[in-house]
Amino acid sequence: MKIIGIGDNVVDFYEDRGEMFPGGNALNVAVFCKRYGVEKSSYVGLVGNDQAGNHVLDTLRAENIDVTHVLQAIGVNGEARVTLDEQGDRIFVGSNKEFSIQSQLKLNFNKNIVEFIKEHDLLHTSVFSHIEKDLEDLAEIISISFDFSTRRDEEYLKAVCPYLEFGFFSGGDLSKEECIDLMKHVQKLGVKKVGLTRGSKGSLFLVDDELYEQPIVEGEVVDTLGAGDSYISMLLTKYYEHQDIQKAMHEGAVAAVQTCGDYGAFGYGVEKNGFVKNNL
Repeated sequence: MKIIGIGDNVVDFYEDRGEMFPGGNALNVAVFCKRYGVEKSSYVGLVGNDQAGNHVLDTLRAENIDVTHVLQAIGVNGEARVTLDEQGDRIFVGSNKEFSIQSQLKLNFNKNIVEFIKEHDLLHTSVFSHIEKDLEDLAEIISISFDFSTRRDEEYLKAVCPYLEFGFFSGGDLSKEECIDLMKHVQKLGVKKVGLTRGSKGSLFLVDDELYEQPIVEGEVVDTLGAGDSYISMLLTKYYEHQDIQKAMHEGAVAAVQTCGDYGAFGYGVEKNGFVKNNL
């Protein structure tokens, strides 16, 4: 499979450690899929020309991701400020989205980028990528996977769902019945295959009106950041390999717990320039 991640990237800045790690849903999926064995993985997005943006680009190159269509612009890269609770669960405490380069510029799907996208089998993007108005045109040239995170309002679902092959949701706050109702609803709106992660309660998947369930795989939890993205990435990679959704869900659960064993979504933590850690 050849996959392309389009849209969001950030650095996740861990204030307690003074370290920043590359991240963002579209970027994470591109990296994880490459690690999990896809033939080709590419990323298209906007990065700043500051320390964070340069670190994101350097990391993608180190992971053998095609970045030939990344736009690096003068400005500050997106940053999410993160801390962890005692269980290792991530807590987002702020961001710079008001003035980051990603909020100042918009991706332009010109002919060059469209032809590049056509070289791939699957496009993955997310609610944080802000390309909803482009999905209809993109769906004409490639299958689309979309991470909604916790976004479930009806107006948004109706605007996005008709153009998707895969849709993923975070539903740890929902009952199992509510999860199933949501999945059936978005499938009626046009999503062909619907996945939903539920944190410690495992995951669900709906395809061809058949519901599949997968419990979590137990393991050491240091940091849950990136666990959902690694689950999605492994599931997509393996499902394209063998078309066995139950097996792919289990492989995704194994990948997720492995991601929880270290800080950051997939490593590459560096100290942030100019940050003075308070050790008191």
